[in-house]
Amino acid sequence: MIQVAVNGYGTIGKRVADAVRAQPDMEVLGVAKTRPNFEAQSALDRGYSLYAAIEDRADQFADAGMEIAGPVTDLVEAADVVVDATPSGIGAENKAMYDEYDTPALYQGGEDADVADVSFNARSNFEDAVDADHVRVVSCNTTGLSRVIAPLQEAYGIEKVRATLVRRGGDPGQTSRGPINDILPNPVTIPSHHGPDVNTIFPDVDIDTLGMKVPATLMHVHSLNVTLESAADAADVRDLFADEDRLFLVPESLDIDGAGKLKEYAHDVGRPRGDLWENCIWEESISTEGRDLYLFQAIHQESDVVPENVDAIRAVTGAADAAESIETTNDAMDIGR
Repeated sequence: MIQVAVNGYGTIGKRVADAVRAQPDMEVLGVAKTRPNFEAQSALDRGYSLYAAIEDRADQFADAGMEIAGPVTDLVEAADVVVDATPSGIGAENKAMYDEYDTPALYQGGEDADVADVSFNARSNFEDAVDADHVRVVSCNTTGLSRVIAPLQEAYGIEKVRATLVRRGGDPGQTSRGPINDILPNPVTIPSHHGPDVNTIFPDVDIDTLGMKVPATLMHVHSLNVTLESAADAADVRDLFADEDRLFLVPESLDIDGAGKLKEYAHDVGRPRGDLWENCIWEESISTEGRDLYLFQAIHQESDVVPENVDAIRAVTGAADAAESIETTNDAMDIGR
């Protein structure tokens, strides 16, 4: 069994821990938090061993009635791999600790690409991360774009990708984030960081991205225009996407007209925390004019990178190839059902 440490038990970390626990070949060795709060208590309630991410704050956990197993260094030293799910910038600061204990580490998309040996998307470049010491799982938006680009590149070739990203202002728990009542070009310059980030996975893809923030917490929505190298029929593209487990084609018959209903649907079908691990592509939006493909997709920013982290664990430990890992992860999490 692969022994996995999760450093950071917030929006991503808690989801990764639960996904790792569901795998037949992995165990959660423990999780680390910087301070005692409701998430630290939740970790204990779920049976995870809790470690202090900042050793000087260990007494705060005791004062809050929370038993810790030790400092995060003990957790890192004992683990086969550590998933760093700390806030942006902290992962880079933790890198020296992972090197000190010779523990392979995964970072999240909020870190700069140069923190790692490779940026990772399971569908697109699994093999590049095999046996790597430091791997960066790209952001939620880059993950969503990569999952669409990969099959299109293979089937038709890509001349140009143009993406407009309508981004949520913050996650539900990020009470300090905004905007509250506004629509912001973010950034106002072009391209947004998403295009260059896609190029860490697909260095030869010509892509332009624009971004804006809106006062919502539910999901991101992408408007995509992809100019293909060969003409495509919309029905054929739908069939192509239907074969991809991490793409959910939202049928018109479900009457899901926005991100709010998508989240409600996720709750209704029993998804933990209402998570949507797949890209949600409105099937009726898939249209073509010659070599130009158009579509709308929604990306659940809290969860779409979770299965990618699981697959990256297998890559860095050499536990499986891409096809085996993706199938195991999908089966364990009931992805694509």
